[in-house]
Order: sequence, then structure tokens, then C-alpha cells
Amino acid sequence: MHTLEPHYAWLDQYTASEDPRSPLYEAENSLDSYVNTIYGYYIHPQWDSLDSETLFLKILFVDYDEGIGIIELIGEWNDAIENDIMHLKRNIIDLMTHEGIRKFILIGENVFNFHGSEDDYYEEWFEDVEDGWIAAVNFQEHVVREMRQYNIDNYVNFGGQLDELPWRTYEPRRLFEVVDSMLQRRLG
Repeated sequence: MHTLEPHYAWLDQYTASEDPRSPLYEAENSLDSYVNTIYGYYIHPQWDSLDSETLFLKILFVDYDEGIGIIELIGEWNDAIENDIMHLKRNIIDLMTHEGIRKFILIGENVFNFHGSEDDYYEEWFEDVEDGWIAAVNFQEHVVREMRQYNIDNYVNFGGQLDELPWRTYEPRRLFEVVDSMLQRRLG
């Protein structure tokens, strides 16, 4: 797991630790000191903590004028024991929605398991984005299946083309346009 790095090709366009409006403003990450672990396995030091022991993230891109945010995740999304959605919602998402972010792309190819519980925080997040949306891109099939069992698909869009999107091949604003276009067709 320590070799899985967050996407870094967009650093010249956005860095959360340098953005005074970001929940991760002034966060420091080492390039050579591994400190964070998930179930005893070290993860790359560039992943940021959301105060969960099982789920870490990287805010890859934010455009306040367009109201968009792209977040990459790694680990096990565990709402049953760790209440990861609460940590994500309170420590990251609430601060981003306060700054006007209404459209979220969650990159989930490095989310290895999902353990569900209540859907209250998802419902709250869905209501917070009003006429925006939350899209889950490239989550693994078994994770999507588990999320559906807990009705997360009532609040988060995933499946179809979102499951196999070559997101790294796009610039961040173009990725947003592609996802937005897919969701506009879905949502009608």
C-alpha cells in the first residue's frame, strides 16, 4: 500500500495545502517519512488524514468559481465501526460546501472495502449540495455493490460509465465536464 500515491499530475493547477479556503490548508506531508497506516500497512505519506484510521484522502482539485471539487480516496470506507462518512462530512465536505463547492467527484479505485451503517450523513451531504451532485468514479465493483445495499446510490451517483472512466487522462476541468455531461443525461 505504501507505493500507492495520490494523483499528482495536477499539482501545478491546485494544491490543497496552499489554498487558504481548503480544509487541508497548511497540512504538511513528508516525502520520505511513512507515518500513517491502515490496518498496520503503511500508506504513502502524501495521503491526507480526515481523522479516520481506515480512510485517507487527497483533495486533487477545487474550482470555487465553478463550485467543483475532486477528491481521491484510499483505504477501507468503514461507516460501521469508524464512522468514516461522519469524519469525511464534518472534517472535509462541510468546509468545502461552506466555500460553495456543490459538485463533488470522488475517485475510489483505491477504496478496497465498504462497511455501511446509517445513511444520515449521505442524505445531509446530498441536501447540502442542492442542485449539485456527488459522483463516485472508478469504485471497485464489490464496493459499489455494498454501497447499493445501504442505499448510498440514493445520494451518490455511481455505476455505468463512471465505473471505468480513464480520469487520469483528463485535465481536472475537462474531467468535470465529462462527469457533468454523464450526470446531466442521467438526471435528465
